[in-house]
Amino acid sequence: MTQRRMHLVAYLKTGPTANHPGAWRHPEAALDDIFSPQRYEHIARVLEDARFDACFYADTFGLPDIHGGNFDAYLKRGGQISYLDPLVVMPLMARVTKHLGLGATLSTTFMHPYYLARTLASLDMITGGRMAWNIVTSATNLEAKNFGQDGIPAKDERYDRADEVLAACIALWESWDADAMVKDREAGIFIDPSKVRYTNFEGKWVKTRGPLTIPRTPQVRPVFMQAGSSDRGRDFAAQWAELIFCTPHSKADTIAFYNDVKARMTRLGRAPDACKILPSFAVVVGETMQIAQEKYAHLQSLIDPEAQLMLNSSLMGADLSRHRDVASFAAAQGNQGISGSIDRVMQLMQQEGISFTEAASKPRGLLVGTPQSIADELEDFFTAGACDGFIIWPTIHPRMFEDFGRMVVPELQKRGLFRKEYAGTTLRENLANP
Repeated sequence: MTQRRMHLVAYLKTGPTANHPGAWRHPEAALDDIFSPQRYEHIARVLEDARFDACFYADTFGLPDIHGGNFDAYLKRGGQISYLDPLVVMPLMARVTKHLGLGATLSTTFMHPYYLARTLASLDMITGGRMAWNIVTSATNLEAKNFGQDGIPAKDERYDRADEVLAACIALWESWDADAMVKDREAGIFIDPSKVRYTNFEGKWVKTRGPLTIPRTPQVRPVFMQAGSSDRGRDFAAQWAELIFCTPHSKADTIAFYNDVKARMTRLGRAPDACKILPSFAVVVGETMQIAQEKYAHLQSLIDPEAQLMLNSSLMGADLSRHRDVASFAAAQGNQGISGSIDRVMQLMQQEGISFTEAASKPRGLLVGTPQSIADELEDFFTAGACDGFIIWPTIHPRMFEDFGRMVVPELQKRGLFRKEYAGTTLRENLANP
């Protein structure tokens, strides 16, 4: 029997770092090249050399201003901003790679299906079938206001709309037959019009006539990524997702999430293996445990306590500097907040017996150790049935990914847990054949 192998996907932002509010202050963190094409080309090469399945860019459509009622602390202390639209760096990264999947975050709440379908099809075409769509329904009032709305709709409404948006996008992507482009010079036929059709999709939330101007792409549609952890979000993931990233606090929480989503898929008639579930980790790796611990201590010393609280305020959807217990937080949150981030804090409270404020103020956990000990932890999660692989998010960019590729990946490969070469040319092929 062929040994099961894990998938690896990198979590990125078009900014100094992601999720670790102190890492941008590290002397090895690259700060001066944020607007340089070379930054994005370099990380693409690093990840492909390490044989990652893909990377994707997380994105918020605006400056978070929940903490303190303004965006001052976020600008001053965080280093978490997506400065560039991730869509503009995808072609740069595609140009210097052949296999690495490339994912962009786009919102079904604010963006029309024709725009989404056309943009993603264009990128899937020029990347040779390597695009992923990190599907978000968005989670903050600030984003809604940037798109001319008074506030973010209720969660169920956002997911109902998302169901329609995806159905409309699929209809648009399938509005061309695979052999529509004839390109017959002698007959003078470039495209056979009988193989292109109107979409005429009309639902409660969206409608679009179609067809697209773009022929059917190598993947037909991008790989669908999703991160919903609420009950409605899990239903949505079970229906549509091919990649799920999650942030549970412990292995037991991850196993429970994994089993729940796979069971929902089965009930919907989808094969459980059609969706890969990847919990997220960052690492601090050293040649010895002492080196790793010293690197970790230095990294953690760079965290400003307000920056950590500010980061969780934006993720959880309420000002944690003002709302310091569960009841106050819940009353202030309204429709905002990412369920996975809220769940992680609640799990941390319960399992460590600490207060809400203490849990919300704690930095996200990192895996700290040697290549062998980090591989041990990843292997334990993987073989315990908790996941199909991992999302790796950055601390010091790009050094953490360079270290991971140089030290941890060879250890995983030696154990037969991770590919040495890519099996396919499209992202979907590589997900099916790790």
